[in-house]
Amino acid sequence: MTSALTRTVARLILAPTFVIALAILVRGYVDVGDGFAAGMIAALGILTQYVAFGSAETERLLPVRLAPQTAVAGLTVALVVTFAPLAWGDPPLSHLPAPGDDVVRLGTLELLTAVAFDVGVFLLVLGAVVGIIRTLALAAEERPQ
Repeated sequence: MTSALTRTVARLILAPTFVIALAILVRGYVDVGDGFAAGMIAALGILTQYVAFGSAETERLLPVRLAPQTAVAGLTVALVVTFAPLAWGDPPLSHLPAPGDDVVRLGTLELLTAVAFDVGVFLLVLGAVVGIIRTLALAAEERPQ
């Protein structure tokens, strides 16, 4: 059983972990960072919950049962962004808008198809890693001591 301090710290760092993951996902277009790293960081935040609270409490508080669906949704988004340009005769991963075209902005974030691709990678990595963590946690709790 973990201590009250461990559970408190795990609970306190969950939201900042997701904020950092989001910042890395968005910052990837200006500096080092991307959907893969953001997905790993978010999955580590969920891993701390499993370590501190166990699988029953974590599954009660977080929607970790949706990990497989999250991974499939991320893979679908990434594949659509990758291969949609083929429909217009462009090579795969041709991002829009094209260089020199006007870019739609959300604050300081430029909305490019590269953003959608990285969101897909983020969801794929998050869903796959959380699914693996969940499977291992459930198997460890079922194993007789």
